[in-house]
Amino acid sequence: MFLKEKKSGDLVDVTEMTKLTNLFQDSIEGRFQAGEEQQDPEMFKKSELMFMSGEELPRCCRVDDTCYQV
Repeated sequence: MFLKEKKSGDLVDVTEMTKLTNLFQDSIEGRFQAGEEQQDPEMFKKSELMFMSGEELPRCCRVDDTCYQV
């Protein structure tokens, strides 16, 4: 799944989708989609990512929303 980094607007390929919906992790692993060669994986804070359309990630995906935590 592709998301967009808020700061740069660059696309990020999320490598593990299950971590995106995990409320107890504030970061996910992904790779920038830039150039022709595959970039090295790095960690991205969920709060710094959004959908390609510009919409924010749902509250249930973000660690900063305590309403969804047990």
